[in-house]
Amino acid sequence: MSRAASPPRPAPRRARGFTLIEMLVAVFIAAVMFAIGYGAINQALKSRGTIRADQRKLLALQTAVRVMEQDFVQLAPRPIRSPEGQGWLPAIMTTGSSASSDSNGSISNSSGASGSGTSDTSGSGPPPLVTLTRDGWSNPIGVQRPELERVAYVFEKGTLIREHWNVLDPTLSQLPVKRNLLKHLRSVRFLYLNYTRRWVTQWPPTVVGAETGTYLRERPLAVKVVLDTKDFGKIVRIFEIPG
Repeated sequence: MSRAASPPRPAPRRARGFTLIEMLVAVFIAAVMFAIGYGAINQALKSRGTIRADQRKLLALQTAVRVMEQDFVQLAPRPIRSPEGQGWLPAIMTTGSSASSDSNGSISNSSGASGSGTSDTSGSGPPPLVTLTRDGWSNPIGVQRPELERVAYVFEKGTLIREHWNVLDPTLSQLPVKRNLLKHLRSVRFLYLNYTRRWVTQWPPTVVGAETGTYLRERPLAVKVVLDTKDFGKIVRIFEIPG
């Protein structure tokens, strides 16, 4: 009896690789995907850096407004001696109502005469826009000094600078301590609400022969600060002065 013939085995297929065209297509697709992914990551990093920069600028603006608020709402009716030793300076006085910087960085200061006609700052540079005496100067280490502090605001080269003295009645030889409060400004303006409910640019009001204690102690009802910033436009804040 003859055996049944077994079916023929299929011949083994020869393994073959990718062709050159297939390799080029794969490389091209990978390059396109890599470029898309890199662009997205790069844009995300740029956006993150921009957001952080804006956050720093916003924090600086908030800090500057908070410092000014603390100064003005604690305005004390305490005049100081003139640095030259002749007479007194008002508790709050203006030597310039507003200041602005042009594209070249120069400063234009719109000045008004102060109550005594002199400024209580020394040294070079633009005059302060406003100088005042404030209460509530913190003293955490118990230094032998009063809680009253003499403060001035100066605008120079697009920067709002806060100055203060370590003594309440400074002389010409005592220089202020300076702090850059806010940068990237086009202009700064201070307005004062008088007793007729009108905003004025000069304080104290001009009174003929006014050298009395009442005149030197006069305070406005409120102070309006207008900051023209390069990043956020105009910022207006009004600080009410407690009576």
